[in-house]
Amino acid sequence: MTEVNTIGLDLAKNVFQVHGGDPSGSVLFRKKLRRDQVLGFLATQPTFTVAMEACAGGHYWAREIAKLGHAVRLIAPGYVKPFVKRQKNDAADAEAICEAAQRPTMRFVAVKSEEQQAAAMVFHVRDLVVRQRTQTINAIRGHLAEFGLVAAQGLFHVTKLVAAIENDSTIPEAARPILFLLVEQLRSLDARVAVLDREIARRAREDAEARRLMTIPGIGPITATALAALAPSAQIFKRGRDFAAWLGLTPLQRSSGGKQKLGETSRMGERTLRRLLIIGASATVRWAMRKGSMTDPWLSRMLERKPPMLVIVALANKTARIVWALMARGGIYRTPALAAR
Repeated sequence: MTEVNTIGLDLAKNVFQVHGGDPSGSVLFRKKLRRDQVLGFLATQPTFTVAMEACAGGHYWAREIAKLGHAVRLIAPGYVKPFVKRQKNDAADAEAICEAAQRPTMRFVAVKSEEQQAAAMVFHVRDLVVRQRTQTINAIRGHLAEFGLVAAQGLFHVTKLVAAIENDSTIPEAARPILFLLVEQLRSLDARVAVLDREIARRAREDAEARRLMTIPGIGPITATALAALAPSAQIFKRGRDFAAWLGLTPLQRSSGGKQKLGETSRMGERTLRRLLIIGASATVRWAMRKGSMTDPWLSRMLERKPPMLVIVALANKTARIVWALMARGGIYRTPALAAR
């Protein structure tokens, strides 16, 4: 009997679909398993490759299945979709995962440990709280605009709106208690963001790699600790450009007929890190536009020839390559002026 070479496992809440294939790609079996049956079934099988999509719970199942001796492969859902045939169901998804895992050029996602996932949680929670704070601020702005009260954009100017809620007599008394609820929620969210920022700053001080990354212009404690927690090992990338492409900071290609055509930034990568690098690059560019950049001639030349937004993305791309170099080779960042000496 032909032995199973690869299993495609379609993850779910309660009922999992399993698809077994041999080295030639032929179907050997299809099974449905309840959640509590998955590990028991795999424990009775000889060792083979188990492939899953890198989705919620994927890293947990990868760790548990690896303990049984199987080789585990996580695949980005976007790479699995082309292998799904006409009908979209769990069995078709499991088959597509199995076929995708057998491709010799397939790219796989590194399995994260519990410590890595725990370290990344602070950034995901902070993003959630910041979004909630932004929603609350927008709600306050919208409601006060109905009474003719407006303020400039930005978190700093929200205090003017809060003062108007407390003191302005043009706000109807029926609306004031409801607006106070939004103010209380805003202050609570500010306090939570402050707690998370202190935790991130603490981790930045204790992490040697984060301290090295903070020597790069435009990278502060939040970005440095996020890179240390969310980025995979630098050794899986051959060069800095590969790391920048993983972040989604390289241009899209629409080349054909031997003609190279590059489009806008792909944005096909880790959204949290890409956003943080662009925010840091934006601060660096704004400072250089006001004060000048004496330490980075490249940035000065770019600002003379290109629009600011293009320079910001280009600088984020350059910063990503520098980050990879420091993570892969060690050391700290030196400005071009110092490095030339």
